[in-house]
Amino acid sequence: MGRKVVVATCSLNQWALDFEGNFQRILDSILQAKSLGASYRSGPELEIPGYSCSDHFHECDTLLHSWEVVAKLLQHPSCVDIIVDVGMPVMHKNVTYNCRLVFLNRKILLIRPKLILCDDGNYRETRWFSAWRKIRQTEEHFLPRMISKITGQPTVPFGDAVISTLETCIGYEICEELWNPLSSHIPMGLDGVEITVNGSGAYAEIRKGYVTIDLVKSATAKSGGCYLFGNLRGCDGERTYFPGHSIISLNGDIVAQTILYNLSEVEVITATIDLEDIRKYRTSIRSRTLHGAQSEAYPRVKINFALSKEEDIFLPSCLPIQVTYPRPEEEILKGPACWLWDYLRRSGQGGYLLPLSGGVDSSSTAIIVYSMCNMIVNAVANGESQVLEDVRRIVSQGDYVPRDPRELCGRLFHTVYMATENSSQEKKNFAKILAEQIGSYNVQLDIDKGVSTLLGIFSTATGFIPKFRLRGGTPRENLALQNVQARLRMVVAYLFAQLLLWVRGRPGGLLVLGSTNVDEALRGYLTKYDCSSADINPIGGFSKSDLKKFLWLAKDRLNLPILSAIHGSPPTSELEPLVEGSLSQTDEVDMGISYNELAMYGKLRKIDGCGPYSMFCKLIHLWSSSFTPAEVAAKVKLFFRFYSLNRHKMTVLTPSYHAEAYSPDDHRFDHRPFLYNNKWSWQFAAIDRQLELLSSKGAGEDRVERTSSVRSTTQDSKASSQPPSHHSSIASNLDSKGSGTLQRGVEVCLSPHMLTVKSMDSLTHAAQLPVTDHTVCSNLCSQNIADGADNGKFHEERRKCGTSISVASIEVELPMVKSS
Repeated sequence: MGRKVVVATCSLNQWALDFEGNFQRILDSILQAKSLGASYRSGPELEIPGYSCSDHFHECDTLLHSWEVVAKLLQHPSCVDIIVDVGMPVMHKNVTYNCRLVFLNRKILLIRPKLILCDDGNYRETRWFSAWRKIRQTEEHFLPRMISKITGQPTVPFGDAVISTLETCIGYEICEELWNPLSSHIPMGLDGVEITVNGSGAYAEIRKGYVTIDLVKSATAKSGGCYLFGNLRGCDGERTYFPGHSIISLNGDIVAQTILYNLSEVEVITATIDLEDIRKYRTSIRSRTLHGAQSEAYPRVKINFALSKEEDIFLPSCLPIQVTYPRPEEEILKGPACWLWDYLRRSGQGGYLLPLSGGVDSSSTAIIVYSMCNMIVNAVANGESQVLEDVRRIVSQGDYVPRDPRELCGRLFHTVYMATENSSQEKKNFAKILAEQIGSYNVQLDIDKGVSTLLGIFSTATGFIPKFRLRGGTPRENLALQNVQARLRMVVAYLFAQLLLWVRGRPGGLLVLGSTNVDEALRGYLTKYDCSSADINPIGGFSKSDLKKFLWLAKDRLNLPILSAIHGSPPTSELEPLVEGSLSQTDEVDMGISYNELAMYGKLRKIDGCGPYSMFCKLIHLWSSSFTPAEVAAKVKLFFRFYSLNRHKMTVLTPSYHAEAYSPDDHRFDHRPFLYNNKWSWQFAAIDRQLELLSSKGAGEDRVERTSSVRSTTQDSKASSQPPSHHSSIASNLDSKGSGTLQRGVEVCLSPHMLTVKSMDSLTHAAQLPVTDHTVCSNLCSQNIADGADNGKFHEERRKCGTSISVASIEVELPMVKSS
């Protein structure tokens, strides 16, 4: 009896509906597996049509072409003397299933449908497929005539079965079945299945790389056995990126894995498994043998084929390997870069263009493109012929060989700095130096003439000339003047994207890159149709704090010293006039929320499923050492008002690389309304009732227990003249007597409706305020309406002290503006 078998799994960079390319990559993986001595080859989920076909799975053409690929594989002379399983959709009795199809020597052995479908995150499998619920049962499946002519089989087994070779038994899971608490590998293992095969389509999410490894190790640690996990790689037509992390595990150890975030289209891994190691491991777990003795049997497809060779003494058994997990900063450095490469080479365009402002976000986007160029150069040096072929096609030079990332960046990447009179010399220098250090084709220009022309059109038509707030204008005028700059930058960016390659004597056009992070999208701190609008956005799934850490990593990893200065500069859109050459506006002050707070709101809202009330109940403990319950309540209300007012912007959000589990992208991931009742009256009333309860019991304002059971006490009193930190810039502080003390903070924007301002001492004032832009609002602008403060005088005082007055709550606010 043979002891050692060589098994193979692979990562494939498939593309939805690219049946010709997908076939070639599957065939290549089979040839590589055979050359490495494997007698079994498995691949990723739905590898024949591509995972992200979406509603194309409803089309009969997709099923037809998938069978045509199977026919080509069955007839190929190299696809013999090796068991192969491939992923494809199959219609059985007028129901479409997500299946693994197993064949050997021009015979189909089994069609195994997926038992448990995935519908969370970006997955919508039950929209296209049905789960097979006849556990441990099979039926006859009538093959298409074109397949029957090749195999000579009118029917084949279809259902939940395993395959018995001459020396071992092979069972199947498909993706989600590994993640589910009722995983099939446990009962299959108890029934004698020694090799479990899983074809998967697991996409990348930041900080989640360890999950797959832990699950695969656990699958074999509990009851022994070998587990083959084959995953997709690349961007196959969607926002998600498949990291290509394929794994082979044996008895709780990882013995082989592919390289994460790799440009190779086909990567095959093998492992030599000694079946006696599995049997010894299992018999040593006495509790397992008890369950195995009474396990329910699976239907077995028996085949006269051996995975092992008689002379296996020459085969060394596999050994455990050390597994490392990439840091989040490394995932940002490589994941989006691979995604951008797939998008570029499959789009037919000639490169990328980025409006480069010199801030953290646009600089991070530029660094990701530069990282892509580094990965291309390394791949070509390592002999990746497909990468070289794609580069030559993109740059329109048949003999080109990229050897220097900076030189390649100058061919593929174009940056444009669009200055106005409000732009600082510091950011202009940042953009210029960064472009020089990465080698991008950089253009610096002034768009003031365009802004003046547009304002001239408005003035000619209306007779009115808008002014900035610092020059005596109203908030509506200030907002309009910011928006015209932001949106003009988008128009200019697309003009240059269409014509820059023409200027350089090359064919084609450029894809425009966006640079809005996930926190700003959640908050709605962006202008519709400004530089946040683009073809794709590689950083749209990352938080500001992660991007800053990424800049530190890239500074050393890619030798870009300018990133130190960019990292330390305050985030600002530079859309308002400078004051004595210095910035008059910063993003966190405008938002009234810090970026760290936004990340917390996002995780509680999406991952923990919190509405306003639940979020408040959690945060009074999480933030008890920094804020009173009243301050937390004000912060939660402020966030949800602006989240709901700005939700409509997600309907036009640039397609972004998916990375964070709290992404607000409404197209595929976050299916929530875009039209809300932004007063949240019922929910906010629930928060207020809890505040009253906390106050009545003597807790609340002075002391709240933390979730770690460690109590922390806030200061009983705060001097009204003491400037607060940005963390508490939106809430009124209570003095020692409990009276309402107005605190310096952010501005509260004017509403197009009746605005009600409530102070902490329950004084309520109302006034009819001017109507502002219904789409976006540049910042919160507070007024002491009760005192009838003069608007111009108020803003002059605000400018002098560099801060503004906050109020505890506002009934209606408007969205914010932010531009690169």
